Amino acid sequence: MIAPPLLDAIVDRALEEDLAGGDLSGEACVDAETQADAAAVARKAVIACGAEVFRRVFTRVDPRCVVETLVPDGKEAPAGTTLWRVRGPARAVLASERTALNLVQRMTGIATVTRRYVDAVPKGARTRITDTRKTTPGLRVLERYAVRMGGGINHRNDLGSAVMIKDNHIVAAGGISRAVERARAHAPHTSRIEVEVDSLVQLEEAIAAGADVILLDNFSTEDVARAVARAKDLSPRPILEASGGITLERITELALAGVDVISVGALTHSAPAADIGLDFQL
Repeated sequence: MIAPPLLDAIVDRALEEDLAGGDLSGEACVDAETQADAAAVARKAVIACGAEVFRRVFTRVDPRCVVETLVPDGKEAPAGTTLWRVRGPARAVLASERTALNLVQRMTGIATVTRRYVDAVPKGARTRITDTRKTTPGLRVLERYAVRMGGGINHRNDLGSAVMIKDNHIVAAGGISRAVERARAHAPHTSRIEVEVDSLVQLEEAIAAGADVILLDNFSTEDVARAVARAKDLSPRPILEASGGITLERITELALAGVDVISVGALTHSAPAADIGLDFQL
């Protein structure tokens, strides 16, 4: 679920962008009394996502619009399926159409791509597929919701959500040990300490420093397996996360190597928009 105040802020900002000058075409061509019945149709197979966003766009433009959800978020829909239906004043439907589609096409595209990555994890494997903070500015809450609807898990939401010591932090702090030591001293007691490493040598430094989570950045599958074997008997055992250049083709082998988490920036930064059209019914 997306908190209504956050959703309304996004929808209002998007509508303002598109309707600041009104809808010249709709107002010029369509009588104010004309009613519309329109179906949002998936042109290709998708994982549906964005029902409440779709509804909210239309009702913010005109509360008389009525939206029906035919496919719940997170459910697969074959090509040709009507995902949502909207009925109301034709001018309002026309004025809302592009904003509504822009948002749900983005969300449905992310959910659809995420499901492919999740489905590539072998049955019985403990590996989680997560997103990253590589999201569209201003749309993170929608995109992270879409990842969840695709079956993925969200990584940290923002810089205040968790301690994640990356390469530049390590340089600025004077090394992994120093960075972890300072994080332990200053971070909230509820926060785990994650450290990004780019080699097996740095892995040993992170283990020695007591990192709770270790991100294996751009590791080969063979080195991921070595890292898993190295950490296997540690107590407590750090969570191991693979990230950096992750492709769909590598998910199965990385999961079989035993990594706990695979974080994939492509879920959000490279997911193509789903092909969804709004068709007026005669």
